[in-house]
Amino acid sequence: MIKSKKMMMKLGMVSVLTLSTVMAGCSSDSGSGATEDGKTTVTFWHSLTDSTGDAAEAVIKAFEEQNPDIKINSVYTANQGEGQNEKLLTAVSGGNPPDVAYFDRFEIGSWAAQGSLEDLSALAEESGINEETYYPFAWEEASYDGNLYGLPISTDSRLVYFNVDHFEEVGLDPENPPRTIAELEDAADKLTIKDGNRFERIGFIPWFGQGWLYGWGWSFGGEFFDPETNMVTANDPKIVEALQWMTDFGQKYNVEDIAGFTDSQGDGAMDPFLTSQLSMKVSGPWEVSAINKFKPDLNYGVFPIPTPTGEDHTTWSGGWSVVIPKGAKNKDAAWEFMKFFGGEEGQKIFSEIARDFSVIDSVNEELGYKDDPILGEFVEILPVSNNRPVMTQGSLYWNELASAVENATRGIVTPQEALDNVTEKVNKELK
Repeated sequence: MIKSKKMMMKLGMVSVLTLSTVMAGCSSDSGSGATEDGKTTVTFWHSLTDSTGDAAEAVIKAFEEQNPDIKINSVYTANQGEGQNEKLLTAVSGGNPPDVAYFDRFEIGSWAAQGSLEDLSALAEESGINEETYYPFAWEEASYDGNLYGLPISTDSRLVYFNVDHFEEVGLDPENPPRTIAELEDAADKLTIKDGNRFERIGFIPWFGQGWLYGWGWSFGGEFFDPETNMVTANDPKIVEALQWMTDFGQKYNVEDIAGFTDSQGDGAMDPFLTSQLSMKVSGPWEVSAINKFKPDLNYGVFPIPTPTGEDHTTWSGGWSVVIPKGAKNKDAAWEFMKFFGGEEGQKIFSEIARDFSVIDSVNEELGYKDDPILGEFVEILPVSNNRPVMTQGSLYWNELASAVENATRGIVTPQEALDNVTEKVNKELK
């Protein structure tokens, strides 16, 4: 068990930023080329603000000092992120894209497949850049069909947060939190206080917070995608088993009563974990900043997402990258900037200011993340983390899996039927 300490750290995990979608056309912001003083101008589009924006500017400053012949034209572009890249897509289609873009790794597969990103494989090989530098999941998510299309920058992971005082109150050992699914069920049962249909406190809700089916499916040993056939495998028996467990959990506590509880909860200071109405929840490292802000005296810890056997713990991670949009005018200079940003020096500068985890393990260690009693746990599991499948229908798959959980836990269809439907629908689109 790891207790928290009050940290003056702000985690702005850009992997969970939700940005408004704004249709926009090309503008002079995407222009680049030689300046009057002979420097090559590289235009860099990004959606970074606050600490992450400051971090990017620090990276740019350091790069320009080391590369006096290249100037970075940093352009803030609000509509960047999953499913929100209309301006960038318009720029690519119009033949006037920026040279570099800060890009959600989750979308690399679909953009690479439609020919909207430059293949970086040859440039990486010439520069001696390979997957050994990065966490395996980050490199895989930045690649499509065996080729590299982005350099990973930031990441996150997911663990179970738990209330230490609640554990001690019901006789659970906070030094030995649940490792197996059975132990998690037992803990949830002991922690739950229910009066009729109303929960005064609920021990755990599998699908609450970051309790997505991806996390549970991998923890149960399932696989969501077959790269050999390029087909999804949502109905993998282990994933069906995971969803069946979630459904049974909902039936045990009455899913409608659980829904009544969650519907009455809020965000921020009113999050049920912070108000002590929820004893355990799956979430990411960004939760630390919320706790420090709204409930700094909360006595809590984290532990890996349980598995049926209590072994082979894993998690899943998202994050961002830098890419060269198709048709960029200054590909060579853009690559020089990307190499710096995605390398150890650039990663250290960015991560230290943004407080986002780096995708390079040595950087996280050097910055002391591994020494932190809470954040260290999130970093330690990164080497065995998973990435969501790199595919052309990633967003559709995500949405269909979320619907499957809703339909199965609500008793509309069985877990098997729900996941058979997802597999059939997404594979039809992939074909």
